[in-house]
Amino acid sequence: QVQLVESGEGLVQAGGSLRLSCAASGLTFSFSNYIMRWYRQAPGRERELVAAIITTPDTADYVDSVKGRFTITRDKTKKTSALQMNSLKLEDTGVYYCNAVHSTIRDLDFWGKGTLVTVSS
Repeated sequence: QVQLVESGEGLVQAGGSLRLSCAASGLTFSFSNYIMRWYRQAPGRERELVAAIITTPDTADYVDSVKGRFTITRDKTKKTSALQMNSLKLEDTGVYYCNAVHSTIRDLDFWGKGTLVTVSS
């Protein structure tokens, strides 16, 4: 059974930092073959892709609103992905979801249950 478990939920003041982690288990095929993504969903808004890290070589991409503030990484040995969030803004508030999708077999698409990030003024 595939599981993606996020951690790092928290309440932080604007300008602060938070680090989210996602631990993957039970994936079919190597973790290295999966694109790892972080999405977020703010209250009353659609889920949006925030950051992604594609397979070898690891290359990261970000939505414009977080470029220069967020960093996505992966640890292939530990089968984890992390999202380091710095200079947080009120608009970064939302539920953050970890997603793993196989780079060529797109039906292999898995989601975590989400973790809440709240940025206060």
